Amino acid sequence: MPPWETPPDQLPPVAGVQKLLRALADPARLEMLRRLATHPAGEAPCSDLYEGLSKSTATHHFKILVEAGVLHPVMVGPSRGHRLRRAALQDAAPGLLDALMAAMAREA
Repeated sequence: MPPWETPPDQLPPVAGVQKLLRALADPARLEMLRRLATHPAGEAPCSDLYEGLSKSTATHHFKILVEAGVLHPVMVGPSRGHRLRRAALQDAAPGLLDALMAAMAREA
């Protein structure tokens, strides 16, 4: 396991509702979440989760999502990536992810 990857049993809990919604309120982070939630494997290399952002800006957004308990940093093949913590999100905020994805699909 790379030194920057947190073991699954040491991940922070999903944040409280206020912090969680603040993390998801940014359009770039919401798009990252949408891309990951619709990815067949539920995980993807970082570069697949954004476009039009500098690498440092994307890293900042990933950090906020990890700290909110939404993402788990992992290796995806030879690249750094993220895994959606779908079950943890469902336990902490039942229905939130599904509601967000449905709302985003209606806006598309």
